[in-house]
Amino acid sequence: MVVLMGSCSSEKKAEQSSFDFSPTVKILKETPKTFPKQEVPKNLAIPDGMVYVPGGYTQIGTTDGMDFEKPMFWVEVKPFFMDISPVTVGQFREFIKATNYKTYAENFGDGGFFDTDAKGWTLKKGVNWEYPQGKDQPKAPDNHPVTQVSWYDAVAYAKWAGKRLPSEIEWEHAARNAKNDRNLYPFGNEIIKEGKPLANTWNVVFPDFNKNTDGFFYTSPVGYFGKTPLGLTDMTGNVWQWCDNWKINYADIAQGIMPTDTTEKVEKGGSFLCEPGWCHGYRVSGRSFTSPETSLMHVGFRCVK
Repeated sequence: MVVLMGSCSSEKKAEQSSFDFSPTVKILKETPKTFPKQEVPKNLAIPDGMVYVPGGYTQIGTTDGMDFEKPMFWVEVKPFFMDISPVTVGQFREFIKATNYKTYAENFGDGGFFDTDAKGWTLKKGVNWEYPQGKDQPKAPDNHPVTQVSWYDAVAYAKWAGKRLPSEIEWEHAARNAKNDRNLYPFGNEIIKEGKPLANTWNVVFPDFNKNTDGFFYTSPVGYFGKTPLGLTDMTGNVWQWCDNWKINYADIAQGIMPTDTTEKVEKGGSFLCEPGWCHGYRVSGRSFTSPETSLMHVGFRCVK
């Protein structure tokens, strides 16, 4: 009996080549043997303001980025819909009007503000989703991504809209155009094409000087810099975007060890404050981590379903 039990246990362990990260994501411990082409189903009803992200295999991470972007590992992702753009100030206003919701920044009375004169972060009184730079500055335009929203605020909006936040794996799968593109950015390996910036980032040396060659010191209108091959906007720069999952160690997740740290949520996409010498976070593999109650002037979100 002991011999038989040992044999069955070994066979079961050998067969465990994957495990579920979430209902839509499976972590693979081996490279997929085949890569079937993912077709868009015929007569598919795509929700307004969203794109269809085909399922498939993607290798998460990179070999030449930050330590927390390594090691690379394979995942299988189920199809889903993703918002074309980050949630805008105007869309968030509709949510506030419908629910009378108060954001964390409003309850705390302050939020994270980067002072370009002092060249550092500070908590600024009175900032909120309408006044991300403070009430001594103009309101944020309705067509800009909403910021100064905590992870909890983003989740509340998503539930109201009948959606959810993406996991960072779903986000990266979409940024890789659902076909494991290995470019630095969703649109290629260059951030400037024919002299034209392709994203809203910090230009020159952070935090000393921003040449502002992309035309925006802070956020830009969503979609201003065009779409990725999959049809998404603002996957590079403009604002970091909250993801659903807690911070994970890639070395652990590649071995099937689920995250146990519940102090910081993951953000993807980079922002207008990112600059390669300081933070090249707007690469597809880039990651950032913030406690979920925090509100910052360069962090927003988009939804999936």
